[in-house]
Amino acid sequence: MDGFETLSEQACFGGVQGFYRHASTSCGGPMRFAVYQPPQAVQGKCPVLYYLAGLTCTEETATIKAGAQRLAAQFGLVLVMPDTSPRDTGIEGATGDWEFGEGAGFYVDATQAPYAGRFNMHRYVVEELPALVARHFPVDAARSSIFGHSMGGHGALTIALRHPERYRSVSAFAPIVAPSQVPWGQKALPRYLGDDPAAWADYDACELVRRQTFPGTILVDQGEADKFLEAQLKPELFDQACAEAGQPLLLRRHPGYDHSYWFISTFMEDHLRHHASALGLL
Repeated sequence: MDGFETLSEQACFGGVQGFYRHASTSCGGPMRFAVYQPPQAVQGKCPVLYYLAGLTCTEETATIKAGAQRLAAQFGLVLVMPDTSPRDTGIEGATGDWEFGEGAGFYVDATQAPYAGRFNMHRYVVEELPALVARHFPVDAARSSIFGHSMGGHGALTIALRHPERYRSVSAFAPIVAPSQVPWGQKALPRYLGDDPAAWADYDACELVRRQTFPGTILVDQGEADKFLEAQLKPELFDQACAEAGQPLLLRRHPGYDHSYWFISTFMEDHLRHHASALGLL
């Protein structure tokens, strides 16, 4: 079996906010995730929205800081927020560096030793976690959407572009859009995927959108006071790639906002409305 266990559940906006753990085959060990079930879930299956967090974050980060539950309750959305990587892997070099390893899985399926057996977050998010959620929660799996922040924004964009049939909509806060071209990606991708840049392109939103567009408008919000904007995020590269590919993109820049959850919580309502509309809830 999947080793599913409930860690805690609390009443929240008429629904239930829970934290859970299970035995993951994709990541070779226990994985934790959070699920918010809106009050409508008592009556039947609800659409599901996956949120992928960024570097150093866990399943608790957005669950606690993003302020998403109130509107999820209003719209009837199940929210699923997984951890950002496997934990306690025992792999040398997988801890001690916030930009790589545990807490920094980059939503790839690693092909290089010693990471290949544990760091398979792409497969985990696309296949294993949705199957688990469908078994244990009242979700309408045919109505799924995905979004994320920073490294998780990179994950959401690349996953949606590679699997557009699985998601009704996609959005991102301050995403890493071109990991092949920025220090974060150039540090992590070779260690997970090897030195061939062709392998990196499978996890690069700018490269992927040129291969296959997403049906519908992609929403991206970016703070202009983000300290990572110029060196690591480079939204202009994704803007250009989308324009060249004919991909509808709503890229919004916000003066004064940084990379924090103060920024995310400010614009969370816009993202939930974006997804609720695509999922047929508005």
